Amino acid sequence: MEKLFVEIFNLLAIAAIFSFPFLKTKGRGILTLGVISIQVVISSIVALTVFAKGEAQYFYPGSWITGEIPIRIDSLSAWFMLIISFTFLTGAWYGFQYLKKYKNQSANIALHAIAFILVYTALIDICIIQNGFAFLVIWEIMALSSFIVIIFEHYKTDTLKAGINFLIQSHVCILFLTLAFMWVKIKTGSFDFLAITAYTSSQPAVTGIGLFLMFFIGFAIKAGFVPFHTWLPLAHPAAPAHISGIMSGVIIKIGIYGMLRMLLLIKTDMTTIGYFIVTISVITGVYGVMLAIVQHNLKKLLAYHSIENIGIIGIGIGLGCLGVGYGIPVLIICGFGGALLHTLNHSLFKSLLFYSAGNVYQAIHTMDIESMGGLLKRMPRSGYLFLIGSLAICGLPPFNGFVSEFFIYTGLFSALLSNHFLFTLFILFAIFGLVLIGGLALMCFTKAFGIVFLGTPRKKFDEGMVEEKPMKIFPMYLVAMAIVLIGILPLIFMPSIQQIVQLYQPGSAAFTSGQLKSILDILSSVGWYSLGFIVLVATLYYIRHLITAKREVAADSTWGCGYTGDAAKMQYTASSFVRTYRKLAGPFLMIKKEKREACGLYPGHINQVTHPHDKVETWFIEKPLLSIRKLLSRFVFLQNGNIQAYILYGLIFIGLVILLPMIIDNISGFFYLLNRL
Repeated sequence: MEKLFVEIFNLLAIAAIFSFPFLKTKGRGILTLGVISIQVVISSIVALTVFAKGEAQYFYPGSWITGEIPIRIDSLSAWFMLIISFTFLTGAWYGFQYLKKYKNQSANIALHAIAFILVYTALIDICIIQNGFAFLVIWEIMALSSFIVIIFEHYKTDTLKAGINFLIQSHVCILFLTLAFMWVKIKTGSFDFLAITAYTSSQPAVTGIGLFLMFFIGFAIKAGFVPFHTWLPLAHPAAPAHISGIMSGVIIKIGIYGMLRMLLLIKTDMTTIGYFIVTISVITGVYGVMLAIVQHNLKKLLAYHSIENIGIIGIGIGLGCLGVGYGIPVLIICGFGGALLHTLNHSLFKSLLFYSAGNVYQAIHTMDIESMGGLLKRMPRSGYLFLIGSLAICGLPPFNGFVSEFFIYTGLFSALLSNHFLFTLFILFAIFGLVLIGGLALMCFTKAFGIVFLGTPRKKFDEGMVEEKPMKIFPMYLVAMAIVLIGILPLIFMPSIQQIVQLYQPGSAAFTSGQLKSILDILSSVGWYSLGFIVLVATLYYIRHLITAKREVAADSTWGCGYTGDAAKMQYTASSFVRTYRKLAGPFLMIKKEKREACGLYPGHINQVTHPHDKVETWFIEKPLLSIRKLLSRFVFLQNGNIQAYILYGLIFIGLVILLPMIIDNISGFFYLLNRL
């Protein structure tokens, strides 16, 4: 059954793409939404069947290049298929409404819709194909189609630059994955993923670690681990809101899937790998949230928070690896389990935040936080949904972010009981990192929600601005309901997570031990407390409503303390809100200031503007590129416009092609004779 469903799933995508030329703009949108919905149903049925009945496996003949192509759908594949499907369903629904503002761009929307279907189809296929060559082909399709959906507004220079940056770094990612798969192919003669297990099982641990690092770099670029993250803060603001939500929600998560898959296949020293992943993940999480706080572009702020949450997921994965290496069951459960649950949770609250940001953009046509303020009165539904997403991403109860972070914390604090001093010290480092991430995230979203939605408008808005239509808000409500549901019923996904975690230590009785029961009891208690908190807040709100229902609501301007000028300028700006933090974090950040100070008896306009920059991007991309440009500029004399010189270059090149093999052959012969003598 699974084979038939997967074939129908792919054929639907092909049929839809060939149908686009015969449809008008609205028909293309309806077709895209319909095809994605049917594909979501199919992939969800397959995934749920795997969770219920176990792994599904079948083979395609392939060719003499690829060899046999295995399709294996285990619980890890099924988990990511469900996450990808739900996010794409809400993204397609929201995108259908979002793109109505661009209905005059018929050809552009058609290409966007085709690429959208291809991205979803490729992501699902990546989760089930276990042949290295076929995997790379599908990965390339996913990269190219992602590039197309990102550059929807390609007539904007910044959008095109961000898209090209994404495309280049995607191919650097593919380069490392290709090298890793070719390594295994040369050594084993097979592209089958199982060949990775067979090869690393018979090799020293250092070989397995080297192979994992090759895969890790490739998948880390896609996931956005520091220092491989530089494409992400550029691509997210450039893409339409529904693509930003999907990119952050699931496209970067395919890198997490790749890492988890390779950790399942590669047999090596998991302790060393665990230390490495936790270290780079703590750096990723802290660095991501530190940069998020000082951003002025709302979507760029959210993009850096994607990097932060990838760090949290990485901490969980690293803990799971340490649990396997040291044989600590609670670390395996809480590490891998927390990472898997946070992958789901992040896909929910981050897509919700990006959809809300998209509503803001279409209402006021800017993402500059300094230009916003007072939007909650004009856009209450988007504002409160953004607030739910903000509370969830900060890891506060009763929302889903708290559950997954609490899961990881449980593993960290349990690991403190270890007798290994250095291991305990390292766990303290991880706890400190996770606490710092949580605290800084709370500061960041206090700033984001407060500056964007509270206070008074900092600029004059269009008087005709109205709240979003219900059909556009509906998918956001679905996401918000899922966020609250997981916060109240955290055990709802535990059987599925338990199946996946079991893959990393098969046959172990640890997962039915008292430790697992105690963890489940704790999570169950968290759910009940969260439900009680919601009931308490709802009761207090209802009582307040009863008391104030008959009172008249009076509205007036805020008292300006005797100041007769523009009262809007008396409130915090985004920069001033985090000024103290910016000064403390100054050595770790790169922030340029532009000041216009008061001078003379009648000073003019006074202001200060800050421009945050990414140090990693400056050091590892901008400066090397500048050095390469300087080097190449020394050879600009070759491009002199003289056709005779160009003909001479061609003749010199042909001469070198002919002479070099002869010279090399003669030198080889000389050394051969020398060795004989």
